[in-house]
Amino acid sequence: MKEYKYKINGTTYKVTVGDIENNLAQVEVNGVPYKVELDSKAQPVTTVKAPRPSAAPRTESGAKVIAKPATGAAGHVVKAPLPGTVLSIAVKVGDTVKAADTVCVLEAMKMENAIHAGRDGVIKSINVAAGDAVLEGAPLVSID
Repeated sequence: MKEYKYKINGTTYKVTVGDIENNLAQVEVNGVPYKVELDSKAQPVTTVKAPRPSAAPRTESGAKVIAKPATGAAGHVVKAPLPGTVLSIAVKVGDTVKAADTVCVLEAMKMENAIHAGRDGVIKSINVAAGDAVLEGAPLVSID
């Protein structure tokens, strides 16, 4: 039951609203009971279910699609500083880069991180593709 106090033309009314069934409400005004008919029945509230996140992509054998660090790379290897997804690659094999040049962009925790070459040289190999998920320490590019 809900209680309300109204003041109309200087007169105070104490209104109590009771049960509401089939468009008929039990209302009491200053201790006098009334049955009040409502215009229309309230519509049910529609609940929206939140979509479930999709599963991580897997290969035909069922393994997760994550680039793992390769072993035995020669020269300087630019590694992923944190796990994330490769958004773009700014270099090609054979390009000459300076230490401050961006070689790729890595998305991690909804932030875009520009990954720099770290030293001058020529791009020897690119070990990832745009859209690849990489772990921390995964080799991104090799520089000679």
